[in-house]
Amino acid sequence: MIKNRDFIVIGLQALDSRIGSNCINIAHEIARHNRVLYVNYPLDRLTKIREKDDPLIQKRMRINKGLEPDLIQVSENMWNLYPKTTLESISQLPFDGLFDFFNKINNKRFAREIKKAVAKLGFHNYFIFNDSDMFRGFYLKEMLQPELYIYYTRDNLIAVDFWKKQGIRIEAELMRKSDLVVGNSTYLADHARKFNQHSYYVGQGCDVSLFDKNLIQKVPEDIATIQKPIIGYIGALFSLRLDIDVLVYLAKQRPQWQIVLVGPEDEAFKNSELHQISNVHFLGSKKMEELPSYLFPFDVALNPQKLNEVTIGNYPRKIDEYLAMGKPTVATLTKAMDVFSEHTYLAETKEDYLMLVEKALSENTPELEAARENFARAHTWENNVKEIYDRMIFVMQKPLE
Repeated sequence: MIKNRDFIVIGLQALDSRIGSNCINIAHEIARHNRVLYVNYPLDRLTKIREKDDPLIQKRMRINKGLEPDLIQVSENMWNLYPKTTLESISQLPFDGLFDFFNKINNKRFAREIKKAVAKLGFHNYFIFNDSDMFRGFYLKEMLQPELYIYYTRDNLIAVDFWKKQGIRIEAELMRKSDLVVGNSTYLADHARKFNQHSYYVGQGCDVSLFDKNLIQKVPEDIATIQKPIIGYIGALFSLRLDIDVLVYLAKQRPQWQIVLVGPEDEAFKNSELHQISNVHFLGSKKMEELPSYLFPFDVALNPQKLNEVTIGNYPRKIDEYLAMGKPTVATLTKAMDVFSEHTYLAETKEDYLMLVEKALSENTPELEAARENFARAHTWENNVKEIYDRMIFVMQKPLE
């Protein structure tokens, strides 16, 4: 446990982000026993133009003009900084030297704003926790001189086109000079270890308090009328991440199964053959608080991920949600799924999916459900942050070689 220390947290999501973020959850957990300055990413010039009508961007612009406060206390131990600066939009610059020149300027502007907040709050001997912000956080170790600089990797960002041009080079170098690298999947931790021997898997937190079958009072009408067995998926239906062919194969091979898909669709899903198959049901997007009620009637839950550079290292939070409600779960075998191997069925082919769904249906028991629930509920943010603390203490006690 680390207590009564000061942390600076930066990342790819602002604290007022409309979507959830590991970084936000981790920061709140750290703030239970330490002081935390959560620093939103600064605006860049292109964002100010492209997203000028977004209320969140308009708020940033008002703050930059001094019309609203830039440092806000959000809890007893946590403050949120809106940096009053504008960065250059450089991520797609093709020339390394030119990128490095402007990136250093961006980092100086960013560091200057952080230094002002640090002085105002009286932070000292602080730690920096950087959630994958490889560009804006590249020089902060040198510029802010933290006691420990921790880089957190939770997605294989360098597989995404936006990050590829400069990210492959920059992230490797940032990992190399960080004091500690922590990852939420074994795949990402193994990758980081190529550049930094102090790279560790620290697991993943997940708030599964909503996903409790004892809290379900009523099954929604649009799923209550669907016959059993229900083989379902909850989440974004994006073809970059999900294998449409697996779902088509299951639906056609077992017409008595009802394939239920809950979530928004991309164009590939909207135009897919799935919409012409009678035992496939698209229920659309639902509010977060509604999802447990849709998961409750599932007989088997699915995560038919494609295996590609984007998905191979991702920790699938939805698996914790499935298991927290005791659901038999069939998912694609990836390195990140190793930690779930005792409680899930892992498939490599569409034929595997068919065989394993049948197995999951036939051998489910209350005892297996209870084991799944207990396993998932151990993946708390408290435990996740404790793992990070343990690695920090280890590195501080054993100087880098």
